[in-house]
Amino acid sequence: MSNSGVEKGKVMTEHNIPLTASEMGFLWTQYLNDSLATCVFKYFEKVCEDKEILSLIKDAMNLSQKNLQTITYIFNDEKHPIPVGFTDEDVNVNAPRLFTDTFMLMYLQKMGIIAMAGIGVAIGVSARSDVSNFFTDLLLSTSELHDKARKVMLSKGVYIRPPHISIPDKVDFVKKQSFLFDFLGQNKRPLSSIEITHLFINVQTNALGKAMMMAFAQVCKGEDVKQYFMEGKGIANKHIKKFSSILTNGDVPAPMIWDSHVLDSTVAPFSDKLMMFHTTGMIAVGIGNYGTAAGTCHRMDLSATYTRLSAEIALYAEDGANILIKHGWLEEPPQADDRQALVNQPK
Repeated sequence: MSNSGVEKGKVMTEHNIPLTASEMGFLWTQYLNDSLATCVFKYFEKVCEDKEILSLIKDAMNLSQKNLQTITYIFNDEKHPIPVGFTDEDVNVNAPRLFTDTFMLMYLQKMGIIAMAGIGVAIGVSARSDVSNFFTDLLLSTSELHDKARKVMLSKGVYIRPPHISIPDKVDFVKKQSFLFDFLGQNKRPLSSIEITHLFINVQTNALGKAMMMAFAQVCKGEDVKQYFMEGKGIANKHIKKFSSILTNGDVPAPMIWDSHVLDSTVAPFSDKLMMFHTTGMIAVGIGNYGTAAGTCHRMDLSATYTRLSAEIALYAEDGANILIKHGWLEEPPQADDRQALVNQPK
């Protein structure tokens, strides 16, 4: 009886558990993001002059390249095709400086924040130990890199702190529905700390997006791509003004924008394909941020604003996807079997 139990356990241990759709999807997405990041950091490494920032860029590039190797190993073992992603053809390391060193540092820190959020979700839906361990280790490495970037930003005086508010005197409870519903009232209640946080985050994310699209519009080759970036710059600027006005009307300072960190080069360091993909990725982050903000803000006028602005950028994202499809740049993610197509196949 014991021998058969051992044999059964042995079979179960050696059984090759296939990747779930979630594991496959997050590994595929991570591969594309790391191949893009490798191109960006190769360019940053070539043009960065500040030694402290350069060290962080090298660490980030090494991490991205390590991730690509690990995912390639997992996919090869599963006989899963390796994504095309982005290669040396998508970066021109000899292009002049398009961004200041400070921009590169702030970019690195903001991309770390975005990456940590996505990796956390990936860990939560990863059942296989090798995939779970990969994302767990990646979260640790990314958080360490983010912390280094934060410390360098603080030491250089460029870290943009969220606003301060007074510490409450005591615990209190909501007594009026106007805490939630006050669309028309002239004397809206003060912003809560949670609402301030999301407004701050969304000003910062839009400021990064605006600066990137302003830079990309200067250097891209395709006219449709240029028009897309210019439209995106306008949308980001409008959203920055909206969120900033809510903060300032609540007597809370709004964070600075990043326009001054884009230089006047017109030589493209990246392919149009890479810049379009990067932009649509940032749009997806923005939609996610707006959804989180709408779900956690207690003032319904703010939730309504986030919902309305989400719809605007969703339409803009669709335009971007159409441009990617038009030029053959949109790589298909892994998909479920098309059962109807299989049924219709000639036998």
